[in-house]
Amino acid sequence: MAQAHTRGGFGYLIPASLALLSAVFIAVPGTAQKPESAALTAPPPVAPVRMVTDEYFGVKVPDPYRYVENLKDPAVADWFKTQNDYTRSVLARIPGRAALVKRIEALDESVPARVLDLRRLPGGLYFYQKRLAQEEIAKLYVRNGLNGKERLLIDPAKFQRTGGPHYAIDYYNPSLDGRYVTIGISPAGSEDAVMRVIAVQTGKETGDIIERAQIGGASWLPDNRSFVYNRLQKLAPDAAPTDKYLNSRVYFHKLGTNPDQDPVVFGTGLAGVKIGASDLPLVGVIPGSSHAIGVIAHGVQNETTLYAAPLESVGTGSIPWSKICDVEDQVTAFDVRGDDLYLLSHLQASRFKVLHTRLSAPNVSRAELVVPPGQAVIRNIAAAEDALYVQTMDGGIGRVLRVPYGSNKPEQMSLPFDGAVSLSATDQRVSGTLVEIESWTKGKTIYAYDATTKRTADTGLQPKGAFDELPDIESIEVKAPSYDGTLIPLSIMRKKGVNLNGSNPTLLDGYGAYGISHDPYSDPRRLAWFEQGGVIAVAHIRGGGEYGEDWHVAGKGLTKQNTWKDFIACAEFLIKEKYTSPAHLAIVGGSAGGITVGRSITERPDLFAVALDLVPASDLVRMEFTPNGPPNIPEFGTVKTQDGFKGLYEMSAYHHVKDETPYPAVLITTGFNDPRVISWEPGKLAARLQAATSSGKPVLLRVDYDAGHGIGSTKSQQDEELADRFSFALWQFGVPGFQPPMP
Repeated sequence: MAQAHTRGGFGYLIPASLALLSAVFIAVPGTAQKPESAALTAPPPVAPVRMVTDEYFGVKVPDPYRYVENLKDPAVADWFKTQNDYTRSVLARIPGRAALVKRIEALDESVPARVLDLRRLPGGLYFYQKRLAQEEIAKLYVRNGLNGKERLLIDPAKFQRTGGPHYAIDYYNPSLDGRYVTIGISPAGSEDAVMRVIAVQTGKETGDIIERAQIGGASWLPDNRSFVYNRLQKLAPDAAPTDKYLNSRVYFHKLGTNPDQDPVVFGTGLAGVKIGASDLPLVGVIPGSSHAIGVIAHGVQNETTLYAAPLESVGTGSIPWSKICDVEDQVTAFDVRGDDLYLLSHLQASRFKVLHTRLSAPNVSRAELVVPPGQAVIRNIAAAEDALYVQTMDGGIGRVLRVPYGSNKPEQMSLPFDGAVSLSATDQRVSGTLVEIESWTKGKTIYAYDATTKRTADTGLQPKGAFDELPDIESIEVKAPSYDGTLIPLSIMRKKGVNLNGSNPTLLDGYGAYGISHDPYSDPRRLAWFEQGGVIAVAHIRGGGEYGEDWHVAGKGLTKQNTWKDFIACAEFLIKEKYTSPAHLAIVGGSAGGITVGRSITERPDLFAVALDLVPASDLVRMEFTPNGPPNIPEFGTVKTQDGFKGLYEMSAYHHVKDETPYPAVLITTGFNDPRVISWEPGKLAARLQAATSSGKPVLLRVDYDAGHGIGSTKSQQDEELADRFSFALWQFGVPGFQPPMP
């Protein structure tokens, strides 16, 4: 699929937030101990109050920790360090933590390798990232044919220096003939990628190195010696932080030339192209098409603007771009086959529809309806040689439709089992597609669909793990009534035979933003939680995309309160149905899910024992003034309008913390190189909660100085963080074996 790729807002960190814990101790109902919270150690380092008060539309907004936003201030840097030192000292005293790390590692390594980010080219050429069980970071591989010998192309660890940060692959794009690969590599989770070019046959770099290529988006031209890509502007030393992602452009690069002299292809300053400063321009070159597609992503907004131009004009200095569609057409994705343009749109179709028009004479308003809207939400489209493949989701079950070219009669593909489905690798020059399937209780498998036989077969690319099948674990789907009567889908996983007596350790996870659905996925590390008699629940709250665009809009901007109210309702449902109790309930959310967690504990602090708030968006009133703030305005709003401020203030957990309130135990995490949610947001929330809580329960700030938003973190970093999160929860639940000794 050729699709507009934004920075994903704050980032989709949900899978990491459900990667669960273990311990060698089994919880026995009725034997929970009271955690020794208050007397564990001395209090955390205090952040002094230095009040700043802003006024928006007649509303005074106090900000006692504004100075924490200056991360370069030595005093602020020292405060973060002492906070982390304190957190480490507290977590180190939890006796079950060491065993927890080992168990997490063992479960993680039960899968021989994890394969991701797969591409299939003509001639059976496969590219993919893979991390072996005991390796720290994924590497890029290539192989000829499914039975061919794989070959390592690049190991990002080669860029690491002794004592320096680790490196990770952010993206890669093979040339149309597979001879070259552009690859973006960045240090310490910063996502600040430098683009390089690798010759596939030799595995050596060509010497083409492009900085400020954080977005990347490289798309190769048919000559296989040149490509177009997005590059951020070069900032002046005195530039504002919010300038970082503004006015980026698409450039044309020919191998062996100086990238600083690359001509502009698409973006600001070009005749016939209307684009805002915070918009993200990309250009797609599709195999077999005589047109290049210009894409304008309006921040994190899902609806895009599309342009087209003759492919032969790209790189010539004069490109006649013509508009295909704009935001009002509500197109969120597209793909191309020759002159045929397929569009995914939710215009008068909340659960989406598929349209067809021609690039030579596009007319979206009169486009042919290929797949009409229905009960299932259409999630993705991808053009292959034989047909258009359409990915759908209905009630948590993924399906794939095959629409032969020239026909408007979709055929449903037969899949091996029910679960979440994704179109893994599709190419206009190759028949069929690759499909990835997994569920809450079945491990991921990568299947190849043969369009001739209409059968799917396991490619063997993803090795089997010891815990791919979990026969003793069951997953059920229920619906919890929210405050306004809306029924909220709730996925619940537990070990068969677990008693519903209100004492089960329970993790409730939620996100609810950007129209992103919380799809089923497998993780063997969950077993450790089930071994504790635990329950895992995933709330499919409004703001996500489970029921299409209407579900998204119902938890966005001024309606954002539905997101955490739905989450609270799901917690109440679990308690009412005796899955758990407030004393045994932890809530989990990351990134934009930090809004969900933060506002849940500020609205209902009595309902939860623990909050695990991961790289959380916490100060939404000030978020706009960070580098990633302007792109997020379409989702959350701006303080420059009265309604925008009203919505942002309401969803900002930092501004709803009240003094002398018995808050639950809270573990807040941040990566100090985070480009999406800058560390001062989690830092300010931690300072405010530490000063306000009257419960005597700990509020800890965990800082990783070799990480960012979680993207690009190493295996060890992920395992260590999981051990911290969940040993913290088990301690607070009073689970035996996790109770620190009295001082």
